[in-house]
Amino acid sequence: MTFNSIKQAVYALYLTNSYGFRLKKTANSLEKKRLRAEYSETQLKALNINVKVVNKEKIPEDGQYLVICNHRGIIDPPILEVALKDTNIFGVWVSKKELYNSPFFGLFVRNAGSILLDREKSQMSGFFADTKKAVKEGSSIFIFPEGTRNKGEEELIEFKEGFRIIALKNRLPILPVYIRTHTNKALGNALEDKNSEQLIEVEFGDLIEYKERGNIQAIYKEIFGI
Repeated sequence: MTFNSIKQAVYALYLTNSYGFRLKKTANSLEKKRLRAEYSETQLKALNINVKVVNKEKIPEDGQYLVICNHRGIIDPPILEVALKDTNIFGVWVSKKELYNSPFFGLFVRNAGSILLDREKSQMSGFFADTKKAVKEGSSIFIFPEGTRNKGEEELIEFKEGFRIIALKNRLPILPVYIRTHTNKALGNALEDKNSEQLIEVEFGDLIEYKERGNIQAIYKEIFGI
């Protein structure tokens, strides 16, 4: 572990909890969005990581969507927040129980706008009720359909079926996003050398209808040429 990685970890802990307290004080979704984007930009700037958005014209300015994105690293949520910061799209994140209870991320995750996904529960009715409530209140849903971080070398791992149910139950168009850069490697490079600038490329695709009968993962792959 390098000195820079230790310094970045300490700063990230401070930043995450500081914004967690600020997020706790507001219930306004657009203010939460602003704070989340500010946090994300500050965190990525500290790491010397820049975000380049491809096909920006395909990003809707407003509306409600099921936003799906591939997942390779812990910096993926901030990257997506930055990519969507100039829109009026506010989404609640589908978050695993481990993040809710994390001493590092817990305060932020619980207050930033999120829905708990507990895979240990035998019944998922509570989770789907929470997504329905969020959509009724005007939010989009942000989810990593792979269900976990892709730690291998393959570009994409199998999508879990739950994301499809969210789209169907709430009649949400699906907004596909693909982070082309291997974010875990980019983060590793940033922590290894504080002077190395990392560029993350994020690409947006055309909307997919919620009632699309085809295989969404196959469509996602076709959109992004995976």
